[in-house]
Amino acid sequence: MKKTLKWNIAQKAELRWWQAYLRKKDVADYRTWKLNYWQGVLQKIAPDCPILPGMEILDAGCGPAGMFMALPDCAVDAMDPLLDDYAAALPHFNKADYPNVRFFHSPLETFTPDKTYDIVFCMNAINHVSDIGLSYDKLTSWVKPGGKLVVSIDAHNHAFFRHLFRMIPGDILHPHQYNLKEYELFLTDRGMDIISSLRLKKEFFFDHYVQIAVRKG
Repeated sequence: MKKTLKWNIAQKAELRWWQAYLRKKDVADYRTWKLNYWQGVLQKIAPDCPILPGMEILDAGCGPAGMFMALPDCAVDAMDPLLDDYAAALPHFNKADYPNVRFFHSPLETFTPDKTYDIVFCMNAINHVSDIGLSYDKLTSWVKPGGKLVVSIDAHNHAFFRHLFRMIPGDILHPHQYNLKEYELFLTDRGMDIISSLRLKKEFFFDHYVQIAVRKG
């Protein structure tokens, strides 16, 4: 895996962002709020991606408060390149509180799971990776035939700003800048069928979507 200077800077900025964001947030209150948020997302995607007890699930790029929080009845693997840093720096993240989760400190591009999954989540993470093409190769390969890949994205609304942000660090936390069609191609070019693209939030620069795709059996 080639770790670019842009990616290294983004990773350091990501850790600093979390430290600043959580510094004054009560641990219990924040975790309750985040759990409610993820449960709300799961309700929205349930018609296309129901979660059943016992499912094998991967939370790729999980961060310190990822989807793993909302999956207590599933066998969950969660990985992130900053996981050990979060554990050391953030009281809001304690691996021991999630006995059904196996945590892995790893970039997405070099993670080597020992199984494939019924559902692979990659939430708020795909535009943080170093090699986005390789990351989509990995994500799609980890899904069982007939399984689902769920990816949340910030999709550019304006071509001008998409190209501008690619040239300058207008969004230092996110090394990759794409529109919805380009994100769709990352999935369909790898043999995935897109079930839905749900818009969760609309803003000027980006709209926030969750894309759900199935791996052909």
